[in-house]
Amino acid sequence: MLNLNSFMNNGIKNISDTAGRFYFGNRRGQAFMLRAVSALHKSAKMRARHEQNGTHIPPFLIASIATDCNLRCAGCYAWASGACGDGQAQGQLVADDWRRLFQEASDIGISFVLIAGGEPLLRHDIIKLAAEFDTIIFPIFTNGTMIDEDYLNLFDKHRNLIPILSIEGDAEKTDARRGNGVSKKVAQAVERLKERGILFGASITVTTENQNEVTELSFTETLRENGCGLVLYVEYVPVEENTDHLILNENDLRILAARIDGLRENRKNKGMIILSFPGDEEAMGGCLAAGRGFFHINATGGAEPCPFSPYSDMNLKEQSLLTVLQSSFFEKVREISAAEALNHKGGCTLFQYKNEVKQAVI
Repeated sequence: MLNLNSFMNNGIKNISDTAGRFYFGNRRGQAFMLRAVSALHKSAKMRARHEQNGTHIPPFLIASIATDCNLRCAGCYAWASGACGDGQAQGQLVADDWRRLFQEASDIGISFVLIAGGEPLLRHDIIKLAAEFDTIIFPIFTNGTMIDEDYLNLFDKHRNLIPILSIEGDAEKTDARRGNGVSKKVAQAVERLKERGILFGASITVTTENQNEVTELSFTETLRENGCGLVLYVEYVPVEENTDHLILNENDLRILAARIDGLRENRKNKGMIILSFPGDEEAMGGCLAAGRGFFHINATGGAEPCPFSPYSDMNLKEQSLLTVLQSSFFEKVREISAAEALNHKGGCTLFQYKNEVKQAVI
């Protein structure tokens, strides 16, 4: 039987080992890694103590800190779900709210808080605040167009902030989805991050239109040569109408899994972390949402199972992380994903069973 905690702790060790290799010979990076490895060990022990007392603490948390974005990308789940849009800033969590939540996360042993949006770099106050919590690693999922000198200095000084740049493949495909000129701005950000020796990653939404290109060895080689240390492949979820043609079918998913395995095993990608979502969930015994491996906090404080399952009956303006993790709603959602695991054919489980999740809120 899968021991999820051991499996995820081993995965975290692989991530820290890879980051350690990336920062070999970089004094500022090595100093960060010494602190980070110690913090990761302490957090794992905290989670184990909670587990003994009957509460499972996931090592990851996803925090969408902004409702605004400077781009309007085709197929964006945040725009399609209403989580992102013009003039929706009212009601967002303020800096003091996020300070409390980051402190709670640190206190219960959460190791990684994935920062998302909207465009999270629009909330400079929250990014600067996150830098203070050096026991937590903050991957920041950004479109890469707003990494200016101020942000470069912040990332350089606080290596627990790791920018993850969203791309779609080559310049043509990135611009086709994200807008003309975006790929050029991202390339400039990559060059400046590499010059500073700052670890960064790439997040790629995989569709029927780019799946072959982005899983070519030459593609990951180029990323690695440009200083990228992490690649995250995210299977497209059709939250926007009339985009079903972009969904990977069962055969596509089998090919994708095989090609990603091949990239991981290739010696030319040595030292690079390559992850797949939700593809890797099969190895982890199923869907990781609703607190099994992570949960999502939206910009207004709603506690949701996952960004692709934006339903909630709880708000972290009034409740704690522990209360949410122990909630009956999250327990019901975990039961739904477990019950459907045998029937699952790939892709996002909770998106496919969204009606059942909606009913669990009632």
